[in-house]
Amino acid sequence: MSLPVYLDYNATTPLEPRVVETINSYLREHFGNPSSAHFFGRSAAEGLAWARRQVAQLIDAGEDDIVFTGSATEANNMAILGLAGSVAGGGGHIVTSAIEHPSVRQPFAHLREQGWQLSIVPVDQYGRVDPAEVAKAMRPETVLVSVMHANNETGTIQPIREISNIVKRHNSLLHVDAAQTAGKIPISVKQLGADMLTLAGHKFYAPKGVAALYVRKGIRLSPLMFGADQEHGRRTGTQNVACIAGLGMAARIARQRQDTESIRLRYKRDRLYQLLARKIPGLEINGHPEWLLPNTLNVSFPHVNGQALLDRVASEVAASTCSACHAGDHKGAGSVLQAMGLSAARIDGAVRLSVGIPTTDIEIEFAAAMLIEAWQSSTLENDKVAGG
Repeated sequence: MSLPVYLDYNATTPLEPRVVETINSYLREHFGNPSSAHFFGRSAAEGLAWARRQVAQLIDAGEDDIVFTGSATEANNMAILGLAGSVAGGGGHIVTSAIEHPSVRQPFAHLREQGWQLSIVPVDQYGRVDPAEVAKAMRPETVLVSVMHANNETGTIQPIREISNIVKRHNSLLHVDAAQTAGKIPISVKQLGADMLTLAGHKFYAPKGVAALYVRKGIRLSPLMFGADQEHGRRTGTQNVACIAGLGMAARIARQRQDTESIRLRYKRDRLYQLLARKIPGLEINGHPEWLLPNTLNVSFPHVNGQALLDRVASEVAASTCSACHAGDHKGAGSVLQAMGLSAARIDGAVRLSVGIPTTDIEIEFAAAMLIEAWQSSTLENDKVAGG
């Protein structure tokens, strides 16, 4: 193959062709400022309204509850810091899990430095939060709980509805980082009981640099930036109309095909695992056996280092050992697997393989063969070194 097989769809996805067409039309034809009153401005504003409607329908929300942002990181910061800034008198108690993305962990750490009380709930050996642990962490002064919908490294899906029931009983609010689930599995903010929910365009075939935050009606957030009144005053600055329109098209396509594509993704993921497991004794899955994203396979290769294994196949397979946001960050790398209580050897051999809609059966077969060959060569070399 001329290019490596891409198995890092949890890091980012290529643009869907119809998304590219939509973006180009707004770059070339509907280029106006959506705040302008003339024809070109109205045309751009109509594109924003259409995209807002598509995103809202993807997650079963109201159109007026969607705020467009520049990234999921910004959306997470807006939800957490914006809510904290709206609390009269400041301070209080906040709760999150031990496996959150840095864009959730770091705002919570910042609030702790500002005097907020922070509770971090653990996960089990599958990386799943026990709702009972959330219940134990809740206090009368708890303002916000933030738990991701599914983990970006293991793919484990969290029991958000059960967590939401607990949060509501304590009259607190729940934020859900759904960057890894939007477009892959059905989402209903009503059924989940989410008060705020984040999604990222580049995780489901829209461009990088565009995302959205659902904010339930009635929730007040202090703005992170100050300026004009775009996005109902929640996110000032002229909107990136072309990319937002692309996000809208990606949301529309995802809603139309997510049921069938979920089945196909699960088949590809399981096929990849079956091929690897046949030739690699002791290969272990990291993640929940049932509550798992259909495209994500996190496995530990025995007796080898995961990154060293990927380095061997860099010309044939593009994958990662952890979240792209942790690449090169030794403090962050492996933190999710550590929180699951896995052994050092198992963490060392971990590799995340995530398939996507464009992934073909031929690519699955080829990637599996390359990984198996690399593992066999690595273990043979290690045996020779050990034998002197």
